Amino acid sequence: MRILALAPLALLALPAQAQENPDPARLKASVERLVGFGTRHTLSDPDNPTRGIGAARRWFAAELSKIGDQCSCIEVANIARGFTGERAPNGVQIVDVLGFQAGTDPKRVVIVMGHIDSRVSDVMNATADAPGANDDASGVALVLEAARLLSKQKFRATIVYAALSGEEQGLFGGQLLAETAKERGWTVTAVLNNDIVGNTIGTDGHKVADRVRVFSESFGENDEPRALKGLRADGGEDDGPSRALAKAIGQVAGTLPGGLQAFLVRRPDRFGRGGDHTPFLKLGYPAIRFSVGIENYDAQHQDLVPGKGDTVDRMDFPYLARVTALNIATIRRLAAAPAAPDKVTIGGALASDTSVKWAAVPGAVKYRVHWRRADARDWTDHLDVTATEASLKGVIVDDNFVGVSAIGADGAESLVTFGRRGG
Repeated sequence: MRILALAPLALLALPAQAQENPDPARLKASVERLVGFGTRHTLSDPDNPTRGIGAARRWFAAELSKIGDQCSCIEVANIARGFTGERAPNGVQIVDVLGFQAGTDPKRVVIVMGHIDSRVSDVMNATADAPGANDDASGVALVLEAARLLSKQKFRATIVYAALSGEEQGLFGGQLLAETAKERGWTVTAVLNNDIVGNTIGTDGHKVADRVRVFSESFGENDEPRALKGLRADGGEDDGPSRALAKAIGQVAGTLPGGLQAFLVRRPDRFGRGGDHTPFLKLGYPAIRFSVGIENYDAQHQDLVPGKGDTVDRMDFPYLARVTALNIATIRRLAAAPAAPDKVTIGGALASDTSVKWAAVPGAVKYRVHWRRADARDWTDHLDVTATEASLKGVIVDDNFVGVSAIGADGAESLVTFGRRGG
């Protein structure tokens, strides 16, 4: 797999009035096209030209290529590997379709993704019609719309647009992409997993159209006990990389006119469930899941019988457009910004002031030192500096949490890195 090499590009964002909004009609057309493949089950025939997951993957690749041809900025590539598991006992070739919009820092990536496979009640039924409109044609349509709009701009980080396979059979596509990121040495700034992002009517008929859930973990599943001990001692349970990403999304949501509330759920995923961002979390990457404000369980993993089934008519495309807009705005911020500081150390025990230090970040023109009282969730105060250290006068370290973000010449801000003790 190759990343398209581009000459350095200016990092000028388009004026706000020139930024096009996601189109509900175009999102609907993409979902209907994906549903039209009949089934996209991971174990369906990959070679059938009109039905099954192979045909769907080829269509997605062709659509990404069309966008790439218009901007000469996106290279489409597949990654593939064989997997075997309880839901794929005879083995299956998993193929992820990726589009790379190379930035001036091609090894640093922001990933936006959805899974292209679908299923019915029997997870092993690879032949029955499985429309998978909301789960997860909605996420794949979002990725395409994001590529169409973001391809009109140039960014510092590389954006990876991904349609993953094998989610329903064991999160295989997420594992494949996460392990590829590690093998290729990518610096992963953010992983935005969009899975079930297009309905507003719940199982009980209740409508929730004013928010989208953002799931994030507090600390990594595979963090070493020593690291967790230090995290606990420093009070950083709510400020790990994925939680910092979720908080940034919450900030972005507050800036969008007519946008959605980002409902920040302090769990890696829904209760007892998982998604394709989970393999990224296991490798320590900042990753979150977007999912609708209320789910309709009669439209998930159901056979097509009266009153059930994941069909297009159950979706709300203006709502999906708003979720898409939040993804795009988040990517614009993080892909334009420098990387977050790698490590921030603080001091101030037995003192009335807090000292903060960090290493310089390439591309940063200044840094924003954030702090908040230790009983608050969000950052409340900040100080901008051009140096790589600061002294917060009158800020007692016992009572406050501190973090630092990097800011580029265009004002784009990175994620906040939580301040920890040195050593």
